[in-house]
Amino acid sequence: MNNSSFQLIKELMDLQATSGAEDQVREYLKKNIHDKVDELVTDGLGSLFGVKHAKKKDAPVVMVAAHMDEVGFMVESIKSNGLLSVVSLGGWNMQVVSAQRFTLQTEQGDFPVVSSSVPPHLLKDKNQTPELSQLSFDGGFSSKEEAESFGVRPGDAIVPDAETIPMANSSRVLGKAFDNRYGVAMVIDLLRNLANVDLDYTLVAGATVQEEVGLRGAKSAVELIKPDFFIAVDASPANDISGSKEAMGQLGEGFLVRVQDPGMLTPRKIIRWMVGLAEEHKINYQYYFAKGGTDAVAAQVGHTGIPSCVIGCPARYIHTHQSIFDMKDYESAKEIILTVIKDLNKNKIKEFQTF
Repeated sequence: MNNSSFQLIKELMDLQATSGAEDQVREYLKKNIHDKVDELVTDGLGSLFGVKHAKKKDAPVVMVAAHMDEVGFMVESIKSNGLLSVVSLGGWNMQVVSAQRFTLQTEQGDFPVVSSSVPPHLLKDKNQTPELSQLSFDGGFSSKEEAESFGVRPGDAIVPDAETIPMANSSRVLGKAFDNRYGVAMVIDLLRNLANVDLDYTLVAGATVQEEVGLRGAKSAVELIKPDFFIAVDASPANDISGSKEAMGQLGEGFLVRVQDPGMLTPRKIIRWMVGLAEEHKINYQYYFAKGGTDAVAAQVGHTGIPSCVIGCPARYIHTHQSIFDMKDYESAKEIILTVIKDLNKNKIKEFQTF
């Protein structure tokens, strides 16, 4: 395992930042890229990007985007007994929500909470999966008044609480929010490697907000930056737990070349180019057809149509407290994004815009 890569991804995954409350990740990203770029830019929602300006004024713009937010919840109301009703931020499988530790973020500070569960002794139907409306979040408050005295208010964020740790073989890692602290780590690693490299285009690399609730940050960020080419770096669900080698997203088999998802078709010439680079440089890759979208969906239909692609990384059990990923896949993704960025130039970008 590359210890520096693991430390970077661990620090990012252990941060707590759900949609609309991305402050911790934004500050970490700013701290780690501000001296690697010519300037920092933000949009009105809070997305943050570092800009490396090309020397030529008419140079195209390439945008590399992760997203800062992880799935979580938001306080909707406080019950008279002090328990909290919530709304979800991002997609959750309700089977994994009960009896988990979370952090409640209030203006007065952060407090531990746990999602409610029903003991088997009290279940009428032992196969029943609760709906979100049947769950509460318990901060140990004895009343609504006590909860309010600690600063709890509707709109407060509730974020999963879990530590990132290496697993037995030291290649695989366990922790929350690999979706999409993977992408934020990619951006930081990329800008570190390009600190003294001149490019044929202006590079804008950073992370959006509110991806998990409808790609909102990408829409405003693309409008601000107006890129000529767009690369999303995002995690995707591995579907390999059955043992089938035909399943999409195999841990340890390389980065993901996303071909299609419900919101986009990656242009074939971009796929051929990326796969060609991977094969030339002996970087492990795997084709991927996705059930969900990324910020590339918002970018591809922006303006008059922006050539877009995704450099993905698989992880098991995403959108839970405990996802598992393989550092070999992370390193493959790091290799290909640096290779792609160095291979891109003004003529190639124009080729991707031409039919």
